[in-house]
Amino acid sequence: MFNNILVVCLGNICRSPTAEFLLKQKLPHKHIASAGLQACISSDGTGWDMDATARQVAEQNGLISPKHQAQQLNQQLVSQYDLILVMEAQQRNLIAKRYPEAHAKTMLLGQWLTGTNSKDIPDPYKKSDEVYQHVYQLIDAAVQAWCSKLK
Repeated sequence: MFNNILVVCLGNICRSPTAEFLLKQKLPHKHIASAGLQACISSDGTGWDMDATARQVAEQNGLISPKHQAQQLNQQLVSQYDLILVMEAQQRNLIAKRYPEAHAKTMLLGQWLTGTNSKDIPDPYKKSDEVYQHVYQLIDAAVQAWCSKLK
């Protein structure tokens, strides 16, 4: 059904790589990648690695976080993936405007979260370690919920 899954956030250095690595760990038979709506790219065209605090928190939680290179969401990626998981409703709307054909296959990563007021997963970038830890827990819970539906 959904064998090619793309996880999208804003810069592709905190939330989406974390979710990508969690999904890859739990669904090794699926093709999973991540991208950013405004990916963090250096002046030489190289995508940034995963944010150091996001990596540290992920690894403290037992998640192996290999070298990462942020990439910009583009038409080719949108066409290549069966399911696009975003962090915020606003991101889903932006993808629908840029790539109308992707609207039906774009969903919130937090779609199946229960016990929260919002299905959005906030951006922890440049915030406290506690915020990064909270966001990691949200991503982990969201990934577990998606895995039960995607297996």
